Amino acid sequence: MVDATVGHGGHSYLFGKKLGPEGTILGLDVDEKSIQRAQLVLKDLACRVILAHANFADVDRQVLKYAIDKVDFLLADLGVCSAQLADAERGLSFQQDMPLDMRFDQSRKTTAADIINKADEKNLADLIYKYGEERASRRIARFIVRHRRDEPIKTTGQLADIVCRALGGKRRGRIHPATRTFQALRIAVNDELENLQALLTKAPAILAAGGYIAVISFHSLEDRLVKNDFRQNAKNGVYEIVTKKPLVSCREEIKANPRARSAKLRIARKLKED
Repeated sequence: MVDATVGHGGHSYLFGKKLGPEGTILGLDVDEKSIQRAQLVLKDLACRVILAHANFADVDRQVLKYAIDKVDFLLADLGVCSAQLADAERGLSFQQDMPLDMRFDQSRKTTAADIINKADEKNLADLIYKYGEERASRRIARFIVRHRRDEPIKTTGQLADIVCRALGGKRRGRIHPATRTFQALRIAVNDELENLQALLTKAPAILAAGGYIAVISFHSLEDRLVKNDFRQNAKNGVYEIVTKKPLVSCREEIKANPRARSAKLRIARKLKED
């Protein structure tokens, strides 16, 4: 099994309990703190556990590096874990004032603050619209540029206040006015869609015949990529789509974990060897 987003090891632990000593879990994550947490969670499993600080866009190289022939199950949970949202160094949340960083992998050079303070107004508006699907992106970009003329925007609190002013503080149901702007910046900083496309493109070559790929997405941009990839591979005779419609959380699951309301799980099965 490859857990492309091992996080704190929750999914790998559940699957690992089903594997015997002959089984192997390769867990990847760009967040070194998550790797450290996963090591503690998974240390007593009977199966072989390999944890690598790596981006899942490089899944083919990681599988080759650890001499894994073919993969029977590839899982990618694209959600941001609660610990990352609460981490004051990450700057992923506007629930408290944090440095405007947003990097999952701290070795990356560009932060959200770099983009907010250096991108011109048009590019900023385009980014917020493309990755956040925010209709008011031009107005938000205009407010950001106007504010940074007086002082640089360094914290999540500053940015959230600016977006709220641009939108008149209007909430969209349960969605905070700054949610889409923050999503857009996080995606841009971490190249999330490009990395997801790379994972999807490389998956067929590493999957064994009969092997499964499962992806949990949390917004329409991710889900669209997964849906289109599975459909194209099914058309080409590479995959059989297991979930004709994405699996979503039931009411009890959402009550226990409100963030699960956005989750969509799609699964496909590899039909034959290359």
